Amino acid sequence: MKNIKLHIIVLVLIIIAELIGAINIPVGPGRIVLVPMLYALIMGIFMTLKFVKVANHKDMVDASSLISLTLLLLMARYGTLVGPTLDKILAASPALILQEFGNLGTLFIGVPIAVMIGLKREAIGGAHSIAREPNVALIGDMYGLDSPEGRGVMGVYICGTVFGTIFIALLTTFCASYLPFHPFSLAMAAGVGSASMMTASVGTLSSMFPNLATEIQAFGAASNMLSGLDGLYMSLFMALPLTEWLYRKCYKLKYKQEPEKGIRINVAKKEAGK
Repeated sequence: MKNIKLHIIVLVLIIIAELIGAINIPVGPGRIVLVPMLYALIMGIFMTLKFVKVANHKDMVDASSLISLTLLLLMARYGTLVGPTLDKILAASPALILQEFGNLGTLFIGVPIAVMIGLKREAIGGAHSIAREPNVALIGDMYGLDSPEGRGVMGVYICGTVFGTIFIALLTTFCASYLPFHPFSLAMAAGVGSASMMTASVGTLSSMFPNLATEIQAFGAASNMLSGLDGLYMSLFMALPLTEWLYRKCYKLKYKQEPEKGIRINVAKKEAGK
């Protein structure tokens, strides 16, 4: 919090990103929405290059410690969107909650592929979820962001922010155009726990169904908020243990030996205190 240089860098990047604004690219009946968060992330990556000499290793470590704080502000923003349409959201609440079980499909696809291409414990951080803000905070708290699990979740987080918005906007356009799903169900599906992905998907739906734009935005925000809340507990109590188990099975199948165990921060602290 006392790194003034870091705050100045972030402020400048935010101002530049907001001045650029959202860019809408028409694709068929829908559109791809490029949001300021994407520009800020890309510019932030370039700030860390050694020859640029803007942000050093200490700045990056300090920035990682602020993730949980920014999540509080993000969740507060979601709450302001959900409130005005709370009655409709409560009517659909069972569907909103049950959809979290669909996120478990990520690990059953991601872990075998990650192990197959040679990743080790990075697969646990990267494949236990879609690796958005709450999951980055979870892995950072349990393993540390400088651990293999931390590198895995951050790698998927960055790729998701850069390519995820484009992918989900195209996927939303296809689903809304050719599949028999109601716009509200697609709006709920857009809330995967990523602000940028949800914004891109909801923006596409809003342009395709302008008469339902307010409800679509509310359902997307509510779904995204729940994905960040109950999805976090789903990751902690179900996804991570399943990912650890599947990783051991896949690793043993490929390398014919047991994988090395990961080191959790809380366990390491207890052992250091003895």
